[in-house]
Amino acid sequence: MSTTAWMITLQFAGVNALFALAIYASLWTGVLSLAPVFFGAVSAFTFGYVAGTLGLSPFLGLLLGAALGAGLGALTAGLLIRLDSHYLAMATIAMVLIGRVLILNLPEYTGGATGTLVPGDLGTWAWLIGTLVVAAYVMARLAGSRFGLAADAVREDPAVAETLAISPRRIQFIGMIISGALGGVAGILQSSFLQYIGPDTFYTHLGFVTLAAVVLGGAFHWLGPIVGAIVFTILPELLREPMGEYDRVVTGVLLVLIIIYMPRGLVDVRRLRMVRSRWWRPKGGGAEPDGPDPRDPQPTVRAEVAS
Repeated sequence: MSTTAWMITLQFAGVNALFALAIYASLWTGVLSLAPVFFGAVSAFTFGYVAGTLGLSPFLGLLLGAALGAGLGALTAGLLIRLDSHYLAMATIAMVLIGRVLILNLPEYTGGATGTLVPGDLGTWAWLIGTLVVAAYVMARLAGSRFGLAADAVREDPAVAETLAISPRRIQFIGMIISGALGGVAGILQSSFLQYIGPDTFYTHLGFVTLAAVVLGGAFHWLGPIVGAIVFTILPELLREPMGEYDRVVTGVLLVLIIIYMPRGLVDVRRLRMVRSRWWRPKGGGAEPDGPDPRDPQPTVRAEVAS
């Protein structure tokens, strides 16, 4: 690929990483949701309409996306959070489908089937890297907070979490708000990079790709979605030239192999800790004795010298 093609691929890898973080934020609390794609679509078309009619600075555009996405996340959680896991996932997929219908039937705001143009002020490396760094920092801080510990407990077993005085609904509600904010920001950045959005820009394909990125990278650590999105975006481009039309088949096979042999994804903190403990373990296989080594021929002399 040319340098320009590589730059474009890396830009979309960054945007996909934000979408993957948005999906991870709700999955962290045990909620499988593709709603971030819908949040991104609403935020992007709203940004395009407001920026085109009233004018809007890039920073205010990001704030608009975060606020609008968070509000939609809270509304979605209030309506759907009581559903069982698979019904909730299906409901969020339906939201993505409904979003496309709304785009087609509101041409005065969205451009309808022809789409609409969006200002490209936010389509720069500085805004993308800055936003991704801030999002990663927030997720890292949350991972070590009370919310992070509560989210882990709710994901593992909501019933046990309730016995620990943790409200699963409240934690999942907060997770959906975080997911909405990240999805809204990701949608605005993607629209700025493309400078055009249409009915198929934010559709089910984007949701499934970013969900696969979360599974590939690892759904048990905030770094997993970022790594998975980068790998899952770049890998098809690397395989396209040697594999031709079979690049997606190879990508799918690799994804299945990772799911089978690395079920916790590429970023598995538990596996890294096990490897580190084995690497730093003493050669004897256990802790060193507190007293003098019985194999030392002169333990008394050594003790006196040390004193």
